[in-house]
Amino acid sequence: MVPPARNTTLDDAPGLPSERLGSKEPQPGLLLIFSADSPRCDVLPLEDGEIELGRCEVAGVHLDDQRMSRRHARVRWLGGTWQVEDLDSRNGTWLDGVPLTGARAGADFRIVRTGWSVFLLLADVEPFRAGVSRAGGTIRGATLARTWDAIDRAARLGTTLHIAGESGTGKEHAARAFHALGRRRDGPFVPVNCAAIPAGLAERLLFGARKGAYSGAASDADGYLQAAHGGVLFLDEVAELDLGVQAKLLRTLEAKEVLPLGASRPAQVDFALVSATHKDLRAQMAAGMLRDDLYFRIGRPSVRIPRLRERPEDIPWLVDAALRDAAAAGARAGMSAPPRAHASLIEACLLRAWPGNVRELTAEIRAAAQ
Repeated sequence: MVPPARNTTLDDAPGLPSERLGSKEPQPGLLLIFSADSPRCDVLPLEDGEIELGRCEVAGVHLDDQRMSRRHARVRWLGGTWQVEDLDSRNGTWLDGVPLTGARAGADFRIVRTGWSVFLLLADVEPFRAGVSRAGGTIRGATLARTWDAIDRAARLGTTLHIAGESGTGKEHAARAFHALGRRRDGPFVPVNCAAIPAGLAERLLFGARKGAYSGAASDADGYLQAAHGGVLFLDEVAELDLGVQAKLLRTLEAKEVLPLGASRPAQVDFALVSATHKDLRAQMAAGMLRDDLYFRIGRPSVRIPRLRERPEDIPWLVDAALRDAAAAGARAGMSAPPRAHASLIEACLLRAWPGNVRELTAEIRAAAQ
């Protein structure tokens, strides 16, 4: 069973639209996420604790699936337990990837496939009525939309945000959303991967340097902080910075001025800061990798980007986007038949853990389509 969509919001930030949705009485049901080669997001609430699936209109949703029988399967919700029954359908019913004979009951079932259609079993379908949106290269279903609510609030009301999330979840997309939604949207967005900065170069690259500050400094050079003036600076893996560089960064954030290497006077800077880590920031502070005073300056407000396996409603749309990219590349290379998704592919993607998250899924689909 897929649990209710997680509220991933700002700490102690009441009143967001997602929270108002979450306050309603949970409504168990199914979410149609794929049918007839296309991603979907259609809510099918249970009526009196059950629903019957078939090639007809079900709960106001037209199921035009030619491989689905008119009476295909029945789903019941019995006090926290799902019961799924195949009604002697012509092409069978699959429950979490396993062919279903007769009826099965269990609390942890998640996925039903009938013909060319794939459904999620949800303890509460209400938050999913808003559907799936595409914006800024990001596909957002109900679960990720809660994170975007928090990012929107942080961008409108503040100048800092910390983003936590596993590798491949889309932390830079979230940082770019903060930039696009905030008051500094017309200024620059400067992304910096702190983990990729060579040892000994971080101070020069971040704060800049004046001519003659070191051997080979033939002219003045601004750093990333000056480049972000008037906009947003995104420091990915911020805890990878040397502790001395962290101290200088804190000084810049507090005083809104930067002192380049070799300079005698600081220069004024004004930017919003988004930081990110793939590990818990407080744990990195406890391990001595992050200064505690810098943590208290940049650690709040914070959001966590959900792992891909926590937002299965996005998967068909991500697969579709990856196949469209592959089709466009194939057309340029002279390929005639664009790749298409099948319900069994979507089912297999839903059953996989995807430790590399969206990045891994996209790479796998594009490779398979070649």
